[in-house]
Amino acid sequence: MAAEGSTEREETVARRSRGATISDVAAHCGVAISTVSRALTRPGRVNEITRLRIVAAADELGYHPNPRARSLLSGRTDTLALLIPDITNPFFFDVIRGTQGQSAAAGYSLLLVDTEESSEVEARHIARLQKSVDGLILAAARLSDSELARAAEVPMVALNRNTPGVPTVVIDSAEGTVQAVEHLASLGHRTLAYAAGPTGSWSNVQRWRAVRAAAQRLGVTARRVGPFTPTVHAGAAAADAAFNVGATGVLAFNDLMAIGILQRLKERGIRVPADMSVVGCDDIFGADFCHPALTTLTAPIERAGRVATDMLLDQLGRGTGRSAPRKRERLPTNLTVRESTGPAPVR
Repeated sequence: MAAEGSTEREETVARRSRGATISDVAAHCGVAISTVSRALTRPGRVNEITRLRIVAAADELGYHPNPRARSLLSGRTDTLALLIPDITNPFFFDVIRGTQGQSAAAGYSLLLVDTEESSEVEARHIARLQKSVDGLILAAARLSDSELARAAEVPMVALNRNTPGVPTVVIDSAEGTVQAVEHLASLGHRTLAYAAGPTGSWSNVQRWRAVRAAAQRLGVTARRVGPFTPTVHAGAAAADAAFNVGATGVLAFNDLMAIGILQRLKERGIRVPADMSVVGCDDIFGADFCHPALTTLTAPIERAGRVATDMLLDQLGRGTGRSAPRKRERLPTNLTVRESTGPAPVR
């Protein structure tokens, strides 16, 4: 008996030294390999006593599942991908934070991809990722509606994009934009400029529609200038364009552009808000550090990332157990008034 016990210990040590396999665990427990796989990847599908015996054997033998092999057996990679158009844009910092937090809580790793404000780059990454991740979250997708609908054949959630057939989380910046137009109109501004963002941006289209409708209702002239890239650098051209159309108030596509507008107006000796009022969008970190502090639309950005991840987990069957995955969530925005807006100048 002592000799047999010694032999078993020697075999265990040998397995540890060469790296135990799933076959070793199955043989040790006297069960099928598929049972070991289920016990370690889908514990709810295995008898609890059997599962505990398999887990103990795996620990004793030093077996560590190979992630690639496990994904082949289970059909899952336990990885999600987040695609964003510009990794340097502070707006997406909170999206990343919210998505990362919810992914980790559910046992998923998060792959971050920068699509460089390009629909072509975005499409290439989606095609490559479809077989290597369990699901995709697209923040501010630049694909056309038809391209996005085709891509949604795999589990997917879009952020700030309302495309039929694609689950989406919408930050309702149009509602906040109306508040911004009403704010400027109440201060006596009669000519406004909307500094437009990328043509492929769904949010950009919604905001311009909101500006135009609110201006018409209030008897205010609204002019669209641009499009511009959503960067600080592009804000200089946006400021010049707004001034050239005679606007006394300008609404920028995002805070980065608005900050660039502030800088350019200062260079030209145009006082803010005495000569021109400026409104941004997103309330990114640093918007209240500008000089003057930026009036902007405050959005629940981190929450949007969390909600988008929850919706994707629902599709994967790893969410909260709802009877049916959500198809659309809307998150409101509100105007935060600071020092960059004031009464219209008397001309």
